Amino acid sequence: MNILVINGPNLNFLGIREKGIYGTGTYDDLCTYIKSESKKLNVNVNILQSNIEGEIINFIQESYGKVDGIVINPGAYTHYSIAIHDALKSIIVPIVEVHLSNIHSREEFRKTSVTAPACSGQISGFGFESYILGIKALVNLGGN
Repeated sequence: MNILVINGPNLNFLGIREKGIYGTGTYDDLCTYIKSESKKLNVNVNILQSNIEGEIINFIQESYGKVDGIVINPGAYTHYSIAIHDALKSIIVPIVEVHLSNIHSREEFRKTSVTAPACSGQISGFGFESYILGIKALVNLGGN
């Protein structure tokens, strides 16, 4: 199974920004963890990150016909990117939106996701483990 993991804005600053919310693990730590745990599940992962909305859309579109599922943490784009929503809707594979923090227990604006309706489901609040739970969900959904 081939899964694309897409990370949005500011994820590259893990371990630097808001440690009380996101923890002290770095972005490299996150990627290493995802790769290690995915190997145990016999899943191939490709991990991409961008702070630019258009690049994230390109990642999604370029994955068409090449992956069995997508795990996406759109970062702040979660709350207002109709363009990412539309790109996700155009891909015919299971998609899981993930978040490190529990977006439903934070500021009011974070409780609304415009991208989640384009996904099979959403997982939030489990730190790095949110990604592994998302990958496990895709494995259970069976990909294509």
